[in-house]
Amino acid sequence: MQLGAFSVSLAVKDLEKSKEFYETLGFSVFGGEMSQNYLIMKNGEHVIGLFHGMFEKNILTFNPGWDQDCNTLSSFTDVRDLQKKLKEQGVKFDIEADESTTGPVSFVISDPDRNPILFHQHV
Repeated sequence: MQLGAFSVSLAVKDLEKSKEFYETLGFSVFGGEMSQNYLIMKNGEHVIGLFHGMFEKNILTFNPGWDQDCNTLSSFTDVRDLQKKLKEQGVKFDIEADESTTGPVSFVISDPDRNPILFHQHV
């Protein structure tokens, strides 16, 4: 299974303080907007998203169709195909993607400890 780019999406209480903290670790803003309550930060190949007021828990995020620089891949496993494979393996879904669509779509599963895992395809 090709899962695409990986990042950790962090639910933060203070976006500015979190930004400053991760800058001390060598991260720099790669995307997002303070005015929209989120920033995407990068240090080499490592990507984190800082999200204020958007969700309750930290989330592991995979982006099928993207590389670590958010470039569209010429070949990738569509998120709907990933969902079908996981369903066949008995994985339970918190949120399912509409398999009758094309283009951008998401689904969410949780690991055994209830950590959410988002599969979000932008293309």
